[in-house]
Amino acid sequence: MEQKDFEIEAKRIRPLLYRQALHYLNNSDDADDVAQEVLIKLWSIRRQLEEYRSVEALALVITKHLCFNRLRKVTYPMCDWSKENITDETTPEDVYITKEEAGRIEEMIKTLPDIQQATLRMKHIDGLEVAEIARIIGSSEVAVRTNLSRARKKMMNYFHINK
Repeated sequence: MEQKDFEIEAKRIRPLLYRQALHYLNNSDDADDVAQEVLIKLWSIRRQLEEYRSVEALALVITKHLCFNRLRKVTYPMCDWSKENITDETTPEDVYITKEEAGRIEEMIKTLPDIQQATLRMKHIDGLEVAEIARIIGSSEVAVRTNLSRARKKMMNYFHINK
């Protein structure tokens, strides 16, 4: 694809890419960044674009994957170990054990498949509702519940076996 043809195609699909990214990310700046990143990726493979039946479909798939990657990379604070969590009866050993368990939980969460990891974090760490998670990741509520159930089951099996 020549530069002029690419520019025409980019101007045509950029608003579509932006809307899809905004749907997933709920942040206009991030959506704009993703749309721009998709166009850069398409530019880098512009010579092979004629091999695809639909450049638009390819761009939308890339957009979806980049959005999911961004959602996965969001860091979440695991626990707040401030003084309000420590009472007069809390021993240094209790604090150490609690922190160690939180670290084990965080490590286990990192081993889950990406979508289970993201849904588990959104539900239990961010406190989002299933419907909101489904809207953010562009999935059905049933799929979100299924992923949450599978993630919880893996977590329970891990800690049951390793206790």
